[in-house]
Amino acid sequence: MRYLFLVFLLFILTSSCQRSSPKNDPSQREFKFEPIKGIKYYEVRRTFANGLVFNELGFQQTPEWAIRFLSDTTVQAYSPTKDKMLDFDLIFSHDGVYNFAREWFRVKNVSKDSLLLQRLEVNAKQIAKDVRSEVYMTFYSEAYLKKINQKVEDLRKPRKQDSVFVKHRADLANQSLADSSLFFAARNPVEFTTKSNIIKIEKLSSVNKLEGKSASYDYLYPEYTAKIKPAYKDFAYTISAIVDQNGKLHVYRFNATDDYRENRRKVLQGILDIYFGKLVTTKPGNTLGYTHSSVVVLNLIGTK
Repeated sequence: MRYLFLVFLLFILTSSCQRSSPKNDPSQREFKFEPIKGIKYYEVRRTFANGLVFNELGFQQTPEWAIRFLSDTTVQAYSPTKDKMLDFDLIFSHDGVYNFAREWFRVKNVSKDSLLLQRLEVNAKQIAKDVRSEVYMTFYSEAYLKKINQKVEDLRKPRKQDSVFVKHRADLANQSLADSSLFFAARNPVEFTTKSNIIKIEKLSSVNKLEGKSASYDYLYPEYTAKIKPAYKDFAYTISAIVDQNGKLHVYRFNATDDYRENRRKVLQGILDIYFGKLVTTKPGNTLGYTHSSVVVLNLIGTK
């Protein structure tokens, strides 16, 4: 009898603990959303852990979210594709970590004026402990924006510290063209304008949601197909080239065996010098107004 009583008591205690846990009881959580229910917040800045919107590769964090908490279990988020706010379940995990709109976040601060969220990369239920989880999103409420008399569009623009960083990286890239550790992707990629019907150039898009390639891939890894007809002979090469700050193209990477590598390099550089140098106007890439060297992928197709 005593044994049954102890089992029953243990059951009651266990059930009680489960009922009052943060997982099941929003009132037990550090952050509560009922007090800010219905307030619409706009993302005004998204940065890396160092407070900058650019990293050393040239990737730019772009603020674009708008959210509104409806309760401790429901949130609305703006969908750019559908141009409206959509409802999502607000799923609590642990220690301020939530999932909504198919993304993971750690809540860092909540007030009626602002929010601070840390965007997380989660794989196999594990939070990545690297730069992918070191993205911070700052939101201001509509009322606070009116109070400080600021427009969302202006607050989303890069700041002075971002510009200083970009200029530094642009200068380094221009000084050492072939140093891959100093490559800096151009936020506004290289532009080619043909001056002859002999050559046609098309910029390709590598955006693929199924493969996790966002719109940023189009400026981080710009790719072009150049069709030349008539060419001096039939050829098809895929290479990467460096476009310097003056718009001149330099062969960087290509496929060739060691025995033919130097000869292949000369041939490829000749194609760039003759066809691109004489028949194409090349506008080098730039970021925040700073012109700098950048790498492009070229599919060179010649028809005799």
